[in-house]
Amino acid sequence: MTKRGTLYAYEFEILQGEKYLLAFPFDFAGGTQGESIKDVTENAADWLKMQLEERLMSNIEIPAATYGNEPKEGGRVLLVAIEASLDTIDAVPAYKAAEMLGVSRGRVTQMVGANLLDGFRKGRDAYVTIDSVNARLKESPKPGRPRREKVTSA
Repeated sequence: MTKRGTLYAYEFEILQGEKYLLAFPFDFAGGTQGESIKDVTENAADWLKMQLEERLMSNIEIPAATYGNEPKEGGRVLLVAIEASLDTIDAVPAYKAAEMLGVSRGRVTQMVGANLLDGFRKGRDAYVTIDSVNARLKESPKPGRPRREKVTSA
């Protein structure tokens, strides 16, 4: 079953760089690149989805889309549309993230607060993104608290 979200559409300016095609949205800061028009279009869609989901998770206002933009740098305009919502984010409940990481639920809450994991609340339930859990597992952190370095006096 496909998770459905709100449809968002934004215009990007596509420019030819030295090696790659560059894509810059008119309504966000940042951008992406690709080797071909297909590649840069797919990368722009992925980039836009990540930007929107990050804002949704953090309760940050999403910029209003503008249309009919003229190229600023002599490129061409590309319209990119994606579906995004908290439901389209690949995430697990916080208790499941704790099981996956071998830590307590309270530790998951601390890790989200310390930006070691990406998480969000939906109603009363807390969720953690699968990508952040997998990244944490890949780091293979040692259990327990980090050791304090001894301070020696000079």
